[in-house]
This record gives sequence, C-alpha cells and structure tokens, in this order.
Amino acid sequence: MNARVLKTRCARDLCRSLCRLMSTHENPLGIKGENKSREELQKERMARGLPKKLPIPGVKYVVVVASGKGGVGKSTTAVNLALGLAANNPKSQVGLLDADIHGPSIPCMMNLQGEPELNNQNLMKPLVNFGIKCMSMGFLVDEKQAIVWRGPMVMSAVQKLLRQVTWGPLDYLVVDMPPGTGDTQLSLSQNIPISGAVIVSTPQDIALLDARRGAEMFRKVEVPVLGLVQNMSVYVCPKCGHAEHIFGQDGAATIASDMGLSVLGDVPLHICIREGSDNGQPVVVSKPQSPQALAYRQIAEQVTEKLSSTPPIDPSPQSQHFSSSHKDGS
Repeated sequence: MNARVLKTRCARDLCRSLCRLMSTHENPLGIKGENKSREELQKERMARGLPKKLPIPGVKYVVVVASGKGGVGKSTTAVNLALGLAANNPKSQVGLLDADIHGPSIPCMMNLQGEPELNNQNLMKPLVNFGIKCMSMGFLVDEKQAIVWRGPMVMSAVQKLLRQVTWGPLDYLVVDMPPGTGDTQLSLSQNIPISGAVIVSTPQDIALLDARRGAEMFRKVEVPVLGLVQNMSVYVCPKCGHAEHIFGQDGAATIASDMGLSVLGDVPLHICIREGSDNGQPVVVSKPQSPQALAYRQIAEQVTEKLSSTPPIDPSPQSQHFSSSHKDGS
C-alpha cells in the first residue's frame, strides 16, 4: 500500500470519527446548542401543523366523559354528573354537550326537543332544562333519521356544536363523548383546552380493558384523567336485600391502582336510573335523596375537588373579543 492511499484512508477515518463525535441522529449536522431530548424533539414534531387550541368563550372548565366501549352507561353518567355539579352548587352554571354525532342521547335523557333558536349573530342558543344548557345533533335532525357521515363531516359537526353555540357564561361544560378512541376524541383534544377526562366503565374485565385504552389515549394527548367511575357496580335485590356483583367486583379499583388514578365513585345497578334516563327525568332530579342520586353527586363533588387545583381556562384576547361581540345577541 503506497503512502498516498494510506494517507487518504487515514483522513477519511478521522473525518468519520469527528462526525460521530459531533453529531447524533436527532442533530445530524452537529449544530451546537441542540441539547433537547428525543422525547422533546418528537413532541415538537408532532405539534407542527396541529390546530391551535382555542378556548370556548365564557367556559371555565371543560370535562369530557368517555368510555372505551359503548353500553357502560357513559351518557347516563354525563347527564347526572352535569346535574350533580349544578345540585352541589346552585350558583354554578353548567352546560352539557352531546358530542356523539351518530348516537345522540341527550335529547331523550334531558327531555328536550325542537330546533335551537338563533341569535342576532346567527349563533345557536342552547336548549335548557333542569337549569342545564344543552346542545346535541339530536336537536337538528329527526330522531328516527340515521346519521351516516364520514369522519370529516362528523368533525365539522362537532366544531359547529363547539364554536357556533352561545355557551357562555359557564362554570362547567360536560361533554358526552362517543365511545372508543376515534376521530372525535382526537379532534376535541387538539382543538380546545380540556380540563379533565372522566372514564366510565363497568367492573367487567372486557370493559376495563377498553377503559384502560381510553385513559391512555387521553394521557397521550396530554388531557388530565380525573379518575374512573365504576358503573353498575352492584345489584341489590329490592325484596331480600341480597347484593350481587353481576359484572364483577372492584375491577375499576384494580385498574385505577395500576394506572395511578382514583375511583371517583361507584354507581349501583338500579331500575330507577334506567327509568329516569328513558323518561327524561334523570335520577339526580327525579329522586334527589336516593342512594343512586347521592352517588352521582359524590362523583360531581370529587370532580369539583380535582378541578379546584386546575386554573380555569383563560380566554385568549381573540376569545374575549368573540365573547363580547356576541353578548348582546345571545
């Protein structure tokens, strides 16, 4: 090997060694000052192109009620949570948004029907019952009509229910989410600041698996998980008083412990809850002193306590202008 070839190889090896010392995969050019971790850089890349989170004018706290799967009593919990928040503090103003576009339940449960009126700014006024401001796609379509929409249309409808409604002023806006971890959950978490999520599940193992996925999804999009609600926790025979854990016992407590969460409360399986929901007379207002109603009010108290350490969503200057410009016509 001649001296020229050896010299060329040595120079090449030295250059490669210097490049390895000066650069990393995240900083291939070795630019000084780039000391961010891989997680921080990944978070920055994910944030690029995402919509800016804009508060809903006049709304202090947004609480989403979600579940990993359907049929666990999520909508019933959302309705009675909203009513429980209002019952625990009569001075508070509470709203209820039905974000389940394909299967709206709020009109029936809150005994409301008819199309919303428009104010001078062409914004919809929420329908009100039991002192709760409500909005749902069920107010805008016939109750027997199937809503067969793809993702983009569903997202557009959710945005209209958020932005084209005179919600404020509200202390709490409770959002009844559709089941699962799909487009609606992701869109809401990326477009509005959410104060916290309440995950509803039965004690059944298969429901708890999906509840865990729901909680993990909210954690990934940096939405605080306030805790779990264990619905249909026990059935007590009205004749003999025997208690039967039909769907299992303390399953929510186990998963909550594993995830470092708390159980906000247990709701028993009782016919008065089902009848009240079907008849448009939720148990918190129809039987306010019943154990079932008190269970929901206790959950509402736990939610309020957890939110007390969270600052209210401060409207940006744009939101304040938006709110004041619609105040006269609301």
